[in-house]
Amino acid sequence: MVYGVTGSGKSTLAAELARVTELPGIAIDDLTWQPGWVPVGKDEQRRIIGEVCAQNSWILDHGYGSWLDLVNERVELIIGLDYPRWLSLGRLIRRTVGNALTKKPMCNGNVERLDRILAKDSIIRWHFHSFAKKRRRLRQWAADPDGPQVLLFSRPAQVERWLRAQVPGGVRS
Repeated sequence: MVYGVTGSGKSTLAAELARVTELPGIAIDDLTWQPGWVPVGKDEQRRIIGEVCAQNSWILDHGYGSWLDLVNERVELIIGLDYPRWLSLGRLIRRTVGNALTKKPMCNGNVERLDRILAKDSIIRWHFHSFAKKRRRLRQWAADPDGPQVLLFSRPAQVERWLRAQVPGGVRS
């Protein structure tokens, strides 16, 4: 599982890992958001994620707190993107504004809207709401000798070096 604060690049890294390892990559937002930004119910999310985690192999691009226990029972490696706020927030703002301007479809055809960027339920506000909790969780996992292996990265360059080392001949873009 790739885990980190909102805007850290979890989905991008998970997709690249799935590509280079040829393991099934699971985009969590596709499973948890319906068209029109309607959230999938918590019970249904748990059922879906339970089915995903019952498979022999997978790469998840995130773990939501309401079903993280299901993932943690089976995960072998957590790649933690523990980036500073300025980096993850900057990425998030660029991505969100860019997607709103281009109307680039995201999960299940949903699109960002400029008039919603700072709404009460916006992803940018969610970053501020969840940042400390996600960082704390990452660091607790990394410190737990009885949990799964955790690779904690504080800079994108560290991830790039690690990823290159995993693939014979380097990462192919």
